Amino acid sequence: MNTKAFCAALLATTLLTGAASAAESQSTAHPALWPAAKSQGLVDPQTEAFVDSVLAKLTLEEKIGQMIQADIASIKPEDLKTYPLGSILAGGSSPPLGAPDRSPIGPWVKSVEAFRDAAAQRQGGTQVPLMFGIDSVHGHGNAVGATLFPHNSALGATRDPELIRKIGAATAQETAASGFDWAFGPTLTVPRDDRWGRAYEGYSEDPQIVRGYAGQMILGLQGAVSQGGVIQQGHVAASAKHFLGDGGTHLGKDQGDTQVSEAELIRLHVQGYVPAINAGTMTIMASFNSWNGEKMHGNKSLLTDVLKGRMGFDGFVVGDWNGHGQVAGCTPKNCPQAANAGLDMYMAPDSWKDLYANTLAQAKSGEIPMARIDDAVRRILRVKAKLGLFQQARPLEGKEAVMASAEHRAIARQAVRESLVLLKNNGVLPVKASANILVAGSGADDIGQQAGGWTLSWQGTGNTKADFPNAQSIYSGLKETVEAAGGSATLSVDGSFEKKPDVAIVVFGETPYAEGVGDIKTLEYQPGNKTDLALLKKLKAAGVPVVGVFLSGRPLWVNPEINASDAFVAAWLPGSEGGGIADVLIGDKAGKPRTDFHGKLSFSWPKTAGQFTLNRGDKNYDPQFAYGYGLTYAAKVRVGTLSEKPGFTIATDNVSNYFVGGKTPAPFEFRLTPTTGVQIRPVDAGNVQEAGRQLTFSGDTAATAALAADKAFDLSFQANADIDLLIDYRVDAKPTGPVALSIGAGKLDVTPVLEASPVGEWKSLKVSLKCFQAAGTDVTKVTAPFELSTAGKLVVSLQGVKLTTDPAGAVCPAKAQ
Repeated sequence: MNTKAFCAALLATTLLTGAASAAESQSTAHPALWPAAKSQGLVDPQTEAFVDSVLAKLTLEEKIGQMIQADIASIKPEDLKTYPLGSILAGGSSPPLGAPDRSPIGPWVKSVEAFRDAAAQRQGGTQVPLMFGIDSVHGHGNAVGATLFPHNSALGATRDPELIRKIGAATAQETAASGFDWAFGPTLTVPRDDRWGRAYEGYSEDPQIVRGYAGQMILGLQGAVSQGGVIQQGHVAASAKHFLGDGGTHLGKDQGDTQVSEAELIRLHVQGYVPAINAGTMTIMASFNSWNGEKMHGNKSLLTDVLKGRMGFDGFVVGDWNGHGQVAGCTPKNCPQAANAGLDMYMAPDSWKDLYANTLAQAKSGEIPMARIDDAVRRILRVKAKLGLFQQARPLEGKEAVMASAEHRAIARQAVRESLVLLKNNGVLPVKASANILVAGSGADDIGQQAGGWTLSWQGTGNTKADFPNAQSIYSGLKETVEAAGGSATLSVDGSFEKKPDVAIVVFGETPYAEGVGDIKTLEYQPGNKTDLALLKKLKAAGVPVVGVFLSGRPLWVNPEINASDAFVAAWLPGSEGGGIADVLIGDKAGKPRTDFHGKLSFSWPKTAGQFTLNRGDKNYDPQFAYGYGLTYAAKVRVGTLSEKPGFTIATDNVSNYFVGGKTPAPFEFRLTPTTGVQIRPVDAGNVQEAGRQLTFSGDTAATAALAADKAFDLSFQANADIDLLIDYRVDAKPTGPVALSIGAGKLDVTPVLEASPVGEWKSLKVSLKCFQAAGTDVTKVTAPFELSTAGKLVVSLQGVKLTTDPAGAVCPAKAQ
């Protein structure tokens, strides 16, 4: 990109907004201050004439239907014979119809076809094609067998806009092959606080990189949008997100409040949307966050006056997952405020039916003006026309050969190579290809860990190696490379060995997470439980040279781990092509580099664990490794011993782990009421001595065994996010009476579950928090997240009780009587 041109534009924007007063830190924008843009190619006479003809035929019911999107897990194809909805999405953990939650493209295509066929059977009215959307945020991550590209925080380190366009094009082809025509990306956030669990969805802390990438990713996904043309030939609609300020929330809290002036909102957070609109992005997604107290889904001054007015956006604005329900005075089932603010399509995954009825009534009463409805539907029809949905051709749909093609995997591997950032190299790298290498660490042979969140499930958890048939782990890539040159690579996750290796490559880091769950309160890596540091030190003490390969979605304070390594590489979340690591770390037989390091930090690396908002240009900017830092083999720079004082400690709040590994993490403890009716004792579990607890209910009186805390905590986010309570249990003596599983007032009957469980066999039970909520639990005030009660006899052992983000196998028992 042209850096001088960008700086000039940025300076102009800053001067333009400099006159804004202190009073501007309200949620009402001043459109004249905002940069102008224009949706290229979306509006043309031919398309508008066609849209006019369709719009004129639609009934009010059909118009409202176009404005509502339902999730595939909460709607059946036959529903479309009655409800003329405009769109279906597949959420991060929503499976295809009648298929496992981890499926290749076949079941996805069949699901899309089933909804299309059912919609075509609706009697009377006008047929408008459905739009199918999915979160293809680092490749088509919902489909087994897809190419998974590095997450955006890694791509920012490449400084390669052309590569971004290639990634967009490959992602579009694999998304289209599974039947979807709409990708919910790119994310154009500018993360300013690295505690935020979505930081890895941002390319950089600096808007310059985001601005340089935005248009290229749109062009890759959509192709060039031209006057009179359509883009269905292997392309999909893009959705620039999340408008606006999602990366600037106070304290890095997901869905929180971005408390900045209008000038700062423009300078930092809108810059990527200008090139995105100029490139013709068909949709823009409204953000969950607020701006100075007002939720974006209800902010008319930004959605309508700025985005559609000043910035000239001609596509449509889609909501985020029930985001409209967070607007003041709204619920997920009822929110005319969002439509009146400028939201064109509600994302109403599980609230769609009631929302449809309420929105229709509000349209009939005039609460939502007809002009606003017609504008929203016109925008949706315009996009569907430009996307080619009114035409029958789907050239890539069902083409399995498109998935993880050699070309796509080569692009992904290039992205891995270019994104690696060398933080330290005290003479160990590159490793001779002829060496005897020990490959250790939890991430060495775990493709799920190297891929991160938004991978086959929302949080990216619960994945196994079998879920990635076309991928390569980091260990496999290292082994393949060195064995081809006569060397050897041995996998030993715990770092044990019989013959001393020439070098150890230790792969470790963050385990998968996504929004909310990934929010943290300190940047210290593994605070209080530094198992990976212990592994590094163990190998160093054995006299083995150590290369640390750190997997993370964001910079974290890892000074002790860097000190314990002779070389240290920030590998981010590289995705499916682990072989890209070997391309750079492994040299030739003589130890000369085959590929040099290319990556430069697009996020500043912290010197202390408390540098949450460490961004280039900040006052008193003092990073450990500055924005733009990244060593090469040519630069012979040695990194000395770094300070191991974190500079910040915090007692992290535990609201998700109640009984793990034989322990009850604070603030939870077992509480038995009355002790004459139920007793507890340690038992062995999972081949670990006394890792379980056995509960014996005498049957003499009604009794309860609970895991409880002294202070109430809020699980409303977890309930809204479809998180489950996971109980690993063993029935040792069948119940003789009804058994209730409770959280507060919400009581569920688990008697059938326990009666069906074989005596003496460990089993797992997952129950959605929403089930307890529906039964009466106040999820905002939870003190005991697990209560088991019965008046009968029962002996049951527990191995673990915690919350899980993996929905596979979750059940919803009936409400206890």
